[in-house]
Amino acid sequence: MGIQSSIEASSAKFTPAMQRVATAIRDTPSLVLNKTIYELAETCQTSVASVVRFCQALGLSGYAQLRMSLATELGKETAQYGGNLILGAEIAKSDTLREMASKVASLEMLAIDETVSGLDYEALERVVAALDKAQRILLFGIGASQFVAQDLHHKLFRIGRNAFLLADPHEAWTAALLSPPGTVAFGFSHSGETADTVRYIEIARQAGALTIALTGSPESPLAKAAEECLVSRARESRLRAGAMVSRIAQLAIVDCLFLGVANQRYEQTVDALQRTRDVTHPR
Repeated sequence: MGIQSSIEASSAKFTPAMQRVATAIRDTPSLVLNKTIYELAETCQTSVASVVRFCQALGLSGYAQLRMSLATELGKETAQYGGNLILGAEIAKSDTLREMASKVASLEMLAIDETVSGLDYEALERVVAALDKAQRILLFGIGASQFVAQDLHHKLFRIGRNAFLLADPHEAWTAALLSPPGTVAFGFSHSGETADTVRYIEIARQAGALTIALTGSPESPLAKAAEECLVSRARESRLRAGAMVSRIAQLAIVDCLFLGVANQRYEQTVDALQRTRDVTHPR
């Protein structure tokens, strides 16, 4: 995972002082390249010790490693996607519509690239096998995460899989509690902190279902509650309504899951897709 994505994924565990450092770097990553640790601490109205703790929370030895890692990352991103990402994920008030569109497009392409390149393919294969063999598939997410759950539901239902999209927490908890043998319970939350989704996974696991999490935070409560975890990588802007970039990253994983499941029974899948297309698009 890249440094900037690691900052995004780790934000929930930062102290207020560390949050200020994270916000400053997210807004303008080049600060780290242009400022000493003392100057950065002053800019963030915190101490040098807090900056060091921030680095260690990311698994780095200190500020020197943060600077080196970020310089390498920014260089690669600039070469691949252009200079917009140097300004960070934040949309500036002065940005034109064209500039905002360019930033969002760059970040979405980067999110897909980081997500796919960082996937745990052994875990992905286990999840595909579980979905293929499942007698019942329960899908639940809240807010923007429900859109991701809805997309997987649509794809699985279209090829005849016994998938259920759960609409509210009480419905999700009830379905999880009454999971029959062969149930797979799938929870979606970019932050991994959504309490209702965590509880749904906990109930399902206690009931004997195989539990799976799709989240952007591998150390989150949701990730720890589930038996299998798939991790997306994304850097969100504060100027957003629900998930934007993170939704695209999660949808990329959903597409990989669908293709994996579809490929398990290739001929059957092609036939199901053709028949459902014929009935929904009559000549």
